[in-house]
Amino acid sequence: MPRLCAWKSERHWDRFCGRELSGSRMTLIGLGQVSARIAELSAALGIEVTAHRRTHGGDAPPSEQRVVDAEGLDAALAETNFLVIAVPDTPETRRLVDRRRLELLPTSAVIVNVGRGSIVDEPAMIDLLRSGRLAGAALDVFAQEPLPADSPLWAMPNVIVSPHSASTVVEENDRLVDLFVDNLHRYLDGRPLINVYDPRRRY
Repeated sequence: MPRLCAWKSERHWDRFCGRELSGSRMTLIGLGQVSARIAELSAALGIEVTAHRRTHGGDAPPSEQRVVDAEGLDAALAETNFLVIAVPDTPETRRLVDRRRLELLPTSAVIVNVGRGSIVDEPAMIDLLRSGRLAGAALDVFAQEPLPADSPLWAMPNVIVSPHSASTVVEENDRLVDLFVDNLHRYLDGRPLINVYDPRRRY
């Protein structure tokens, strides 16, 4: 998309060969509701989804073909076309994708981060994107927000920058109100609440 936007502004016409999503491999860090939906939609496009969870055990959710723990993550990264990050910031997830793990990715890999900027070693990612060691990134979250004006990410043609807005849609407030009302009824009826925060897990 950045290339097409640049070509449009230049009125440049040059046919090119794209990459097919079907048959590609995604490593998805996270097994929450957001991740489950990402996996479901990706699997429908023919993408092979591998999900990562911190501990071993349990079956893969329906849309993920397999689940790996910390030991299996490195092997999965080595054969990943798309690394998608959708986990909260916790002591366990911070810098989970460090320079060593970034360097395990193939040169054709693309990083998509809709979780938190703290999950990825941002300076290392910038180095690898700048050198061509990684193909690209679509980033909605960053180590510092707002993203500083002097960040190299702004000027990199292989990076899409989104201002922490991936979840912000017109219907968002209506859904939040509906959730609050549902939880209020549940609370008054003595039923379990939805989306309960766990202070031990920090999400």
